[in-house]
Amino acid sequence: MNSQKTIASIFSGEIPLLDLVRNRIAAAQKSTALGAYTHVGSEFAEQSAIVQTKVAAAQRGVLYGLPLIVKDNIDVAGMPTTAGSHALGKHYPAVNSPVIERLQVAGAVVVGKANLHEFSLGITTNNGAFGPARNPYSLAHIPGGSSGGTAAAVAARLVPAGIGSDTGGSLRIPAALCGVVGFRPTTGRWPSDGVVTISNTRDTVGPIAMTVSDCALLDAVVCGGDASIDGAQLRGLRIGVPQKGFWDNLEPTVAAASNAFLQTLKSAGVELIEVDVGIDFDACTNAGMVIALLELFPNIEAYLKQHNKPFDAAAIVAAVASPDVKGIMASLLGPDAPPPAAYQQALHVDRPHFQKQYADCFAKQAIEALIFPTTPLPAALIGDDETVLLNGQAVPTFLTFTRNVGPGSLVGLPGICMPIGCNSQGLPLSIALDAPAMQDKRLLAIATAIESLLPPMPLPKFYHPYNETNLGD
Repeated sequence: MNSQKTIASIFSGEIPLLDLVRNRIAAAQKSTALGAYTHVGSEFAEQSAIVQTKVAAAQRGVLYGLPLIVKDNIDVAGMPTTAGSHALGKHYPAVNSPVIERLQVAGAVVVGKANLHEFSLGITTNNGAFGPARNPYSLAHIPGGSSGGTAAAVAARLVPAGIGSDTGGSLRIPAALCGVVGFRPTTGRWPSDGVVTISNTRDTVGPIAMTVSDCALLDAVVCGGDASIDGAQLRGLRIGVPQKGFWDNLEPTVAAASNAFLQTLKSAGVELIEVDVGIDFDACTNAGMVIALLELFPNIEAYLKQHNKPFDAAAIVAAVASPDVKGIMASLLGPDAPPPAAYQQALHVDRPHFQKQYADCFAKQAIEALIFPTTPLPAALIGDDETVLLNGQAVPTFLTFTRNVGPGSLVGLPGICMPIGCNSQGLPLSIALDAPAMQDKRLLAIATAIESLLPPMPLPKFYHPYNETNLGD
């Protein structure tokens, strides 16, 4: 499904906007087994559609009538913000986050809020408060996280696109496991106000969609500028292949599909340069975790203060329903919390060091992007929250799925992932690209060109398509 095509059909009057929105609400209500939504905004979305319809055709924004799902840690006025938890109580923000305000001004209609890993602290979206979100390609498997509900809804064709957030891979991991496109902007390009964040240093809001062009369109609306993206010239394009770390210990179907796609790129004239980014993965992971953990409660407190709500860390921990999240949060209130000195080291020494390593790799090798498998393995089974099998060994679920996308997220790079097919179980496989900081537009141009080489993805087993002929479904 391409949101550009949908927008064009609405402009031409082929699909009445209110009918389209009602259709998407009905699809959401019929799709509770997917666990993608925490809240379906029926009345809110219909009123938004009515308001949008009254706008003169000549003044309608580029997203006129685009149905969106929004991760439930991002404020949408008139809908609850829960952060995937009951710990925030019945919290209805009075104003939109800046991201949602810009999208609505451009004509988008938010039809509901998306399930997530509670407080975004995980990658499975096995949510103890709202139930697990499920993968549309196999309901027994995770959709990834923490923006799992957003990716599941887009992959299931409940909506053409959605908005999520990312600390250490929370946009690209679920997009990869659900067979759609996930785009992480350079940290700081998208506004972060009105969002229940983990880390003000690491977090960014971003889009998940069916195509690169749809992500580029949403990016242009939020950040300004031209929405059109001309594909890069593939012949002579230099892309780095960071074999050390990123391509190690891959599940066989991931390795086979990813290496086959490298050959496709070579055949198209792309120059693939083997590089070493030069980072210590364990040190990078440790620094990223220390920063995220020690910024978590201050960020929650700052969010609640903006909404004139009290902050009580112990009460929040007590109300958390997901055992893994409760354990993480509880550890921050006791003697096992990282010391402030470790935070200062991670923030002011380690992170700048990793940023320099990445910058030097791009510059010295004269490459425009790095390419690697988005995740080392396909979607795990729901319930594999602590460990998962990879090549016959039990490995930590969180650290394994974040391994490849975590480092670029820590240093704030833009990144994108695209589906490259499915394995024999029908689970999606994905390839990712990281680019230098603030080279978002160039990354989108490169991804647009690469997307033209991708095979078409099969439809998931669980989906609710919409078009001009099934609006009553």
